[in-house]
Formats: sequence, C-alpha cells, structure tokens
Amino acid sequence: MDKIIVVEGRSDKQRLLPLLAEPVEIICTNGTVSATRLEELLDPYVKLDIYVFVDADKSGEKLRALIKREYPEALHLYTDITYREVATTPMKVLASILLGANIDVKTEFIV
Repeated sequence: MDKIIVVEGRSDKQRLLPLLAEPVEIICTNGTVSATRLEELLDPYVKLDIYVFVDADKSGEKLRALIKREYPEALHLYTDITYREVATTPMKVLASILLGANIDVKTEFIV
C-alpha cells in the first residue's frame, strides 16, 4: 500500500471501497478536525501519497483548507458541485476521478 485517501465520513469511505482495484487505506476524519487531530490521523502515513476527497460543501472546503496548510504535498480530488457529496456522486464519475489521479479502479466502473 502506498496511497491513502482522506474522506470526511464513513458513507464516503463505503462509497469508494468497492471501486478500488489496488490496496488503498481510506481515512475518515468524521467531520471537522483540528490541526492536532489531523496530525494524529495522518502522521503514520506521511511517507505515502495522500489524496484528499471531501464533499463540495462548506465543511469539506474547511477541511480541505486545513489539509492544504498542514500537508501541502497532498493531492486533492474534487467531486462536481452538482453531486455535492462524495457519497452521492455516481460510481462511474467517482471512478473517472480516481483514475485521473492514477488510482486503479475495478474495470466494471470504467466508462
């Protein structure tokens, strides 16, 4: 495993897991976190590629800003504002976003 994906909640994690065709750890922040809590969550993974995939809403953008400040090397993935949440984004759209970030997805989800 050489990649992790940071998401906000369990529903986001559950939505992404079936798509993955490679071992990727998915870390849930469970909403808004402090810089200290974020460090506790992510420090064990600093040698891995960190991907951030949070909702296109106020709390998601707040978390994204914190991660950009604390982990500027993290790669940020974005769902379309139309879907608003990772958990409500269609699977084929999620697969396309993940593929664009060089994360392997199962072939049945590739458009």
